[in-house]
Amino acid sequence: MASTLDSGLWFRRLTEAPAGAPRLVCFPHAGGAASWYQPFAQHLQGRAELVAVQYPGRQDRRSEPLIDDVRALADEIAPRLPDDRPLRLFGHSMGAMIAFEVALRREPDHLFVSGRRAPQIVRDDRVHERDDAGLIAEVRRLAGTNASVFDDEDVVRMVLPAIRSDYRAAETYRYRPGPALTCPVTALTGDADPKASVDEVVQWCDRTTGPFRMKVLPGGHFFLSDNRSAVASVITGESPVPEL
Repeated sequence: MASTLDSGLWFRRLTEAPAGAPRLVCFPHAGGAASWYQPFAQHLQGRAELVAVQYPGRQDRRSEPLIDDVRALADEIAPRLPDDRPLRLFGHSMGAMIAFEVALRREPDHLFVSGRRAPQIVRDDRVHERDDAGLIAEVRRLAGTNASVFDDEDVVRMVLPAIRSDYRAAETYRYRPGPALTCPVTALTGDADPKASVDEVVQWCDRTTGPFRMKVLPGGHFFLSDNRSAVASVITGESPVPEL
């Protein structure tokens, strides 16, 4: 285990926090980067050390080989997390699966999963096998990226490999039965999310023997973008969520 947080390679520190405040490590969605969590900084400043994971193959790590396996990413990230602060993990969509696998290796004080069905529920999704136009159409449908970015062919060529690799990681991931977590788990989802229905998300309760809570917010797959303050309040405990 690392003795200090390496904020130069895998992690980007987005807020500072006083000693004793929790460290919230955030895992981006497929095709996402650490900078996607920057807008949350204003909601968490001084209340948590907000840290976002930077996967290889994008932004300032664009020259590095992509990793298209959820467990391989978790293997890289988990041992790099120091224990100098209380640890909370937050992952959205594909990031929820990586956060879960990291939690199996380095159990946090709290795991937050967002926009993702429980890991034991399998869908035979094969978006990563589509041609470029089909892949772009799916990303546009979920509205996770400003659609205008795909009007620039140079940008498309730059970001599409990472998106395809991440979709492959998310769609080929299969849960391996094993001991449940013991930490609290809080699941969040949008009430109109086509990728994670309420019935699918509530089944995260089976992945921990600790307290389980679920929060449903208005919106689709990227409901976080319109509910940042509410999400931050759930993370910090300022908005109580009843235990299920």
